[in-house]
Amino acid sequence: MDNQNDNKNQNQINIELSEDVSSGTYSNLSVITHSPSEFVVDFIQMMPGVPKGKVQSRIILTPDNAKKLMKAIVDNVGKYEAQFGPIKEHGGPQGTAIPMNFGGPTTEA
Repeated sequence: MDNQNDNKNQNQINIELSEDVSSGTYSNLSVITHSPSEFVVDFIQMMPGVPKGKVQSRIILTPDNAKKLMKAIVDNVGKYEAQFGPIKEHGGPQGTAIPMNFGGPTTEA
């Protein structure tokens, strides 16, 4: 038996993507809060001219997985910009930053 193939099979994971999740959810704003044990990322949809947004999805991560996600996003943004050019930053909705503090630590959007 080939040990290299055994190791390769042990490192593979199966990921199922259901049809209803595969279409994705649109978000044009995210709010990140954290505690000592978790990061909470809310993905929000803001519509032009409407002062109220709606959380479309909330993802809760361990600090370790939040850092891995951050590194993966940095890596992918770099690859995107290498292929398509720099991404222009436009600020928050209506071009302004939104202070977000829900009684916890200061957040970044």
